[in-house]
Amino acid sequence: MNDLGPVAWPPAPIKTERLVLREPEARDRAAFIELHASSEVHTYLGGPRPRDELEREMPEVPGRRPGSFVVDLDGAMIGQILLRRVTEHLCPTAVGKVDLGYLFLPRAWGFGYAGEACAAALGWLEDVLPGEPVVLATQTANVRSMRLAAKLGFTEAERFRAWDADQWLGLRAPVMPSD
Repeated sequence: MNDLGPVAWPPAPIKTERLVLREPEARDRAAFIELHASSEVHTYLGGPRPRDELEREMPEVPGRRPGSFVVDLDGAMIGQILLRRVTEHLCPTAVGKVDLGYLFLPRAWGFGYAGEACAAALGWLEDVLPGEPVVLATQTANVRSMRLAAKLGFTEAERFRAWDADQWLGLRAPVMPSD
């Protein structure tokens, strides 16, 4: 997967009712390590990475690349939203489209932050790349992620098997500008 093409990066921070989506900063490093070392966060993602490995390898400013947003609540990182162009995938339907990914710290679960942040990121994407279809992949066992995908307007495009688990690929049809 690579960047989003001709999109100017970084954008101005995106503000929602409760959150700010912004470019990663050095102050987010500890939260990135916590996010990637969490066995809860990575239950459906193949497992966490060892904390000592993350401490050694994590750059000073992690996640700094086009399409990577920190989700900030009251000045602290609670999650990450990723929008990346799919260049390779087990499902041909996904190739060439933008993929929506998200990770949130367990303490931020259950408050609607993922839905709010993903909707804001998708709104931003519609503004900068109008008519762009978006895909989202998740394990079928991840009921919360499946529910969020439906709420965000993704419908099933394909099912596939990867990482010894059944996976679901959702497609969100492009929002066409009204005249």
